[in-house]
Amino acid sequence: LSWNGALLSAVLPPVRINDSEGHPSSSRQSSKGTSEWATSLENLLEDPEGVKRFREFLKKEFSEENVLFWLACEEFKKTQGKKQMREKAKEIYMTFLSNKASSQVNVEGQSRLNETILETPHPLMFQKLQDQIFNLMKYDSYSRFLKSDIFLNHKKSEEQEENSSEAQTAAKRASRIYNT
Repeated sequence: LSWNGALLSAVLPPVRINDSEGHPSSSRQSSKGTSEWATSLENLLEDPEGVKRFREFLKKEFSEENVLFWLACEEFKKTQGKKQMREKAKEIYMTFLSNKASSQVNVEGQSRLNETILETPHPLMFQKLQDQIFNLMKYDSYSRFLKSDIFLNHKKSEEQEENSSEAQTAAKRASRIYNT
């Protein structure tokens, strides 16, 4: 795995949620849903399905690195131990911030953040840069995402699924009423 691949697998573990019968559950059950995503970028980023759809959208806009950097910083804040923190800090720097970064983000002040700071890492060392990227996403990409086909199609399929589920529930209720 490349730096980027290793970082992404650490940041985004696969999410598998099954229903009571062991079948993969619907997105409606495993996520907050599009109505929550539409209320705030924070809600969107707290939902694995929302992050997946937002990444899909940002990839089409050639700016997926923004959400990947934000997620990497969130994961970095949870890192325990100086050695692991140094390793992850260097990984974030090399992937997103250095002049040679494979997925460079465009933030002010990244030139002031040089490799010497990586020797004495702390959980909030990327906070200002992360906040810049969050605001960039919030005031730029997020509003376009809410109007995108990716979001609107997911919302539509979610509504159809919900209506189908409600119809099945009503049919079961009617069946119980008439079979008693």
